[in-house]
Amino acid sequence: MVIRRLIIILGLIAIIIFTGALGYRLIEGWSFSEALYMTIITISTVGFQEIKPLSQSGRVFTIFLILGGIAIITTGGSFIFSTIIEGTFGEILRRQRMEKKLSRIKDHFVICGLGAVGEDVILEFIQARCPFVLIDKREKIIEQFIRKFPDLIYIIGDATSDEILKKARIEHACGLIAVLGSDVENLYICLSARTLNPKLRIIARAIESESIDKLKKAGADYVFSPEKIGALRLAAAALRPAVTSFLDAILKGEYFNLQLDEIRVEAGSEIANKTLEQAKISKNIGIIIPAIKASKDGVLHFNPSSRTTIHPEDIFIVFGTSRQIKKLKQLCAKKK
Repeated sequence: MVIRRLIIILGLIAIIIFTGALGYRLIEGWSFSEALYMTIITISTVGFQEIKPLSQSGRVFTIFLILGGIAIITTGGSFIFSTIIEGTFGEILRRQRMEKKLSRIKDHFVICGLGAVGEDVILEFIQARCPFVLIDKREKIIEQFIRKFPDLIYIIGDATSDEILKKARIEHACGLIAVLGSDVENLYICLSARTLNPKLRIIARAIESESIDKLKKAGADYVFSPEKIGALRLAAAALRPAVTSFLDAILKGEYFNLQLDEIRVEAGSEIANKTLEQAKISKNIGIIIPAIKASKDGVLHFNPSSRTTIHPEDIFIVFGTSRQIKKLKQLCAKKK
């Protein structure tokens, strides 16, 4: 848009110069060089003396040439100046706003890589309203993406750098997702992130199947391989089509507003150290709890009985409406 307007302004200046030179040549009968010289000193208002006395028609033409030249050159100069100033200060203000957002963010995810997988991950995070910081070293790719999402918090840089990870406040983050296009880069990110924040939950992408174990040894809590997952999904869609369709609808929140979610029981909540029967979750909220991940050993206990004790830091795997999930989250939160 800016370049197009600049081309238009330059074109108008060229037209008025050509018109002036042609006008003086036709009206006064001057040579082209004399007419061009007179046109330049006229529209630039430098105040040099006329090279030859002007006729009455020449003076009228000069008046309109001055007015037209001043209008076009003033408008063009103002546009160019404002573009430079606004561009410079706009960039400074944008950086300041970004630094302010980064200084306040916490309990967020750091997403490394804006490729095909990274973009889908980001869209899910935006929909879930989960805070995150995006890191990618390709400035043009990020600029294209933030046109759709101007409130995006991002850093242009190499995610394998400790300084860039610190800038993303990795020490205050709750998780990191490494989805760069190289297993080596994802491996390096896992090593750096685990060192900078030992409590961080790290999810990494593996392009090659043999990299899965290496990424786990580097500190990744969960490693996914798009090819392997894709193959399993294809097989499931063929062998268990109804189940696959149901799970797809649930994960996307398209089935009667029912969702699968996980909720952590905070220490000091009113249901901590009670049994499911004593907590009366099913009775009061009506939500389904198909499994509980125990805080002691991390084992998933499927279809827990009413006598199952709820311990602090246990994680409920729940199935219900967004309203039911919200109520249970309030119940699992620490008492104020």
